Amino acid sequence: MKTLADVAAEVGVSQATVSRVLNGKPGVSDDTRQAVLNTAKSMGITSTVGRNQPRHVAVVTPNLVNPVFASLLTAISTQLTARNILPFLCTYTSGGTSEETLLSMVLSEQIDGAIFLSGQYDSKGNDYSIYQRLAEHRIPMVFINAGDPDLPGYFIRTDDRLATEMALQHLVNQGHTRIGLLLGNPNHYPSITKYNSALDFANRTGLDLKPEYVEWAPYGLGTAQAATAHLIDAGVSSIVCASDELALSAFKSLTLQGLQVPDDISIVGYDDSSYLGYISPGLTTIRQPVDALSSGAVSALASLIESPQNAKEHVELLFDPELVVRGTTAICKDLLPSAL
Repeated sequence: MKTLADVAAEVGVSQATVSRVLNGKPGVSDDTRQAVLNTAKSMGITSTVGRNQPRHVAVVTPNLVNPVFASLLTAISTQLTARNILPFLCTYTSGGTSEETLLSMVLSEQIDGAIFLSGQYDSKGNDYSIYQRLAEHRIPMVFINAGDPDLPGYFIRTDDRLATEMALQHLVNQGHTRIGLLLGNPNHYPSITKYNSALDFANRTGLDLKPEYVEWAPYGLGTAQAATAHLIDAGVSSIVCASDELALSAFKSLTLQGLQVPDDISIVGYDDSSYLGYISPGLTTIRQPVDALSSGAVSALASLIESPQNAKEHVELLFDPELVVRGTTAICKDLLPSAL
């Protein structure tokens, strides 16, 4: 009997390439694919394509400490398996395996595509060569959140401009005029979008968004206490945060300084992490539509797998956020009778 090694030797390719072709995997040129199929057929070896074999997709995410990543991963995995697609979880951390190392490992596997929850792509000035390598291997890619406009793939994201406007308008409606911004890394595309949206809102409404009302801090819990202290010193009456984790960090900083939320300062987060309704006071936040984002990502990837020629394009799909009002925002104390 003929084997994959026989086909590989006849065509002049590796056994891994033959396996990819016979299993309907991407990453092989059309000419090579056809040569392998013709040779395999002549040797009596048939392809498994069309036999309802599950496809395989890498789901790449940083650590799952941030609840929104865990929620996205759960929803995406559920929807992938419903389409007979098996997800491979690839988790990287700042002190462990890097995203680039993981993706280099992924390239050696027979995957049909990749979905990214975060990564190098979402910040300016990073090395994007690993994504370009995936594109060269014709592996379809879908990214959650904004990314470099020159990268090919589908970018599924919440409308950050609208989200920022919603948060600011909510605070303005409560009488706040000294609104601070607590944003993430200054090279992070979503934070840049939120900052620009705030500037446009201020120009359009007359809100005085002073430079000292804007602070940037690394994402994570406990990373924004110094930035929050600067905003307090600047005299803000409320703070719009780029994530729930930053909001909780600000909350802790305010508490340590003896300030009450929302009596002294109001806070708005971003994401609507699953536990926020159980803390006291509950965090007012902007909810990302996790189910819609996940469904959009899986549908986009399925489309790219079926039409790989579209993987060369940069496409953005926006989903609407939702304002969730809880207990960390209130009427500005400057308007209360006791302040008159």
